[in-house]
Amino acid sequence: MSYNDRFIRACLRQEVDRAPVWYMRQAGRYDPEYRKIKEKYSLLEICLQPELAAEVTLMPVKKLGVDAAILYSDIMNPVASIGIDFDIVKDVGPVIHNPVRTKEDIERLKPIDVEKDLSHILKTISILDKELDVPLITFAGAPFTLASYLIEGRPSKNYIRTKSLMYGEPQLWHKLMDKLGDMVITYLRAHIKSGGKAFQVFDSWVGALSAKDFQIYVLPTIKRIFAELQDLNVPKIYFPGVSSGELLPTLTELQADVIGVDWRVPIREGRSRTGGNYAIQGNLDPLVLTAPMEVIKAYAREIIDQGVESPGFIFNLGHGLFPEASLDKLRELTEYVHEYSAEAIARQKQQTV
Repeated sequence: MSYNDRFIRACLRQEVDRAPVWYMRQAGRYDPEYRKIKEKYSLLEICLQPELAAEVTLMPVKKLGVDAAILYSDIMNPVASIGIDFDIVKDVGPVIHNPVRTKEDIERLKPIDVEKDLSHILKTISILDKELDVPLITFAGAPFTLASYLIEGRPSKNYIRTKSLMYGEPQLWHKLMDKLGDMVITYLRAHIKSGGKAFQVFDSWVGALSAKDFQIYVLPTIKRIFAELQDLNVPKIYFPGVSSGELLPTLTELQADVIGVDWRVPIREGRSRTGGNYAIQGNLDPLVLTAPMEVIKAYAREIIDQGVESPGFIFNLGHGLFPEASLDKLRELTEYVHEYSAEAIARQKQQTV
């Protein structure tokens, strides 16, 4: 079995023959086979069954021809180990039964025990390490995004409780950030030890903050996470989520390899705002996938043209796939990105000769 390491090389800004492709939420409800599995099991029930979770992780690799797999899991999984009781409710998202809002709530959060409480996730990673012929990306939710769920008790539009704690009790806020940062570091380290070949830190909702507030209340913990995981010899990705374009210039000292950008910021601009120090991942608007194929290809072409201007480009979406996306369109898009990017890279080489 030949191993496709194109994604790893792109993350490290090495030469590739074509742009690697993977999609956030690529194992999801757009796939009829996955929908059948979800009729029998919830997301959390699938995660508890390593063989089934591995099977779901493998589906898009086999069906779409993507260059990386991303672990089938959920950013909420590790918080169960630190003492959070939650469910993932259909059409709502994470619902927390014991929200974290006081000093006492924060103090009762215990250190994560990955081996004891999350061994099923590590087993899934070990299975995939043996079966995959592309790299496996594992992931964790970032402290701000996790805190927004823990404090609000469910998804929020304005993050009023979260920001009230952040602004009103900054010492408590930083204590919570430290505890969640420790959790993420321990969790991701266990992932890589079990066979993960890269990791991504998802900060899906941090775009709700101004650049100033991000630098004060969040960035120190993000920097610590990546600094403490520097010894892991795998690509490290930070995705600051949607509406995060204004935050990109604050990331120039982050010890990551790749920055993910959402669809609001052109790839060229994303590279410029991050100082040209990172590979760039993104950034097709997922809803463009509702368009006719020629429109999808036109958008993809513009992203690829900008992406291949410098080494270090991974084609992805600007956020996760939605249930109404078309499996056939995704398969055709993946083929197109591979074909067109190969031509674009060849043209780029000729221009620099």
